[in-house]
Amino acid sequence: MASAQDLQSLLRFLSQDAKVPLAQALGKVKDLQAAKLVTASDLSKADFDSLKTIFGDDKIARQVLNAAKRVSKKRTSSDASALAPAPSPKKPKPLYGQPLDPAELEASLALPEAELDEEKLKSATIFTNRAPLVLAFACTLLKYTMPEQPISSRLSLAQAVTSMNSKNKAIHIGLENGQAAEDEGWGEGQPIVRIMTRDVRVMKRWGYEWQEQSTQSTLKSSQETLVEEPPAKDPALWGVDLEALKKANQPGAVGSYKGATSQLPIYTAQSARAYLKKAFETPKAEGAAPGKRTHTAMAAEKERNLSLLLGALELLYTSWSHVLSKEDLDKRSWGWYVRTRPEVANGAAGWGGKGNVKLSDILELRRPSG
Repeated sequence: MASAQDLQSLLRFLSQDAKVPLAQALGKVKDLQAAKLVTASDLSKADFDSLKTIFGDDKIARQVLNAAKRVSKKRTSSDASALAPAPSPKKPKPLYGQPLDPAELEASLALPEAELDEEKLKSATIFTNRAPLVLAFACTLLKYTMPEQPISSRLSLAQAVTSMNSKNKAIHIGLENGQAAEDEGWGEGQPIVRIMTRDVRVMKRWGYEWQEQSTQSTLKSSQETLVEEPPAKDPALWGVDLEALKKANQPGAVGSYKGATSQLPIYTAQSARAYLKKAFETPKAEGAAPGKRTHTAMAAEKERNLSLLLGALELLYTSWSHVLSKEDLDKRSWGWYVRTRPEVANGAAGWGGKGNVKLSDILELRRPSG
């Protein structure tokens, strides 16, 4: 029988190395135990069909198998170099199997610093499609409407809004049939938060502390010392992936549950961040010959464009945040997005289409000064 440390290592491997959402990984531990697949080494030697049966998804099964082979190969290399001279002392890293430090996790998810130079923003134009623009709007909005949430939660919740909007749009223009999972009642019983006028099912991350506890303030009198208790803090949240939940409960899938549970698929912060960092290009100048650029140069350019977009959105929300309530700020956000989103063809022809977004259009939505 696997020890508690073995199970912790397995969860760490699934969620960090194999990029399986933590909630989904938790739901597969029992099946993996039953199949005697509790280490990366075990998984690297597993039959693909067996993993596919356990995870119920070709892509996830392939991710797990590839990650297991990669981790096992690294360990073999480490063992081979065990007798090599010790390197110079460095800051110790967490051992494999130990949980990630929440503060370090949040730091790893930081987005590029927002560019707030108005002159640079007014002249900037980015080239993108609509979904990542919704994601950027929602992520910035949440800094003002749910400031107690860490960046991991804001990214997850913003991705939930973006994905739900895309699903409904695909159904509306005839690219997909049936109803969206939210309209069929999936995730019933989970708490709901409202973001950009859309109801998002969430999972509370009880016990997740990503900041150091602040020192309690004290009030001293001549008779006794009184301690002010800090106000109760709302727990961090994950956005629940209702479409993944629906898919996991189709005939033939492993496990089945439609309502509230601690084992729910979630939108991961890492995937949302990666989407933002690669989504914003620079428009090509008319008549310019296509030049060959390195991947590093293109990635840097996209990150710079994200910085510009985030700056324009920060200035927009800052201008209204001290005037509008959180509810009104949320209500206006969808309209702001609609007024600045790229122009694409109507219907299915425009699905995934890209266009220009002038950041000056976002700046013009700010509250008039004076």
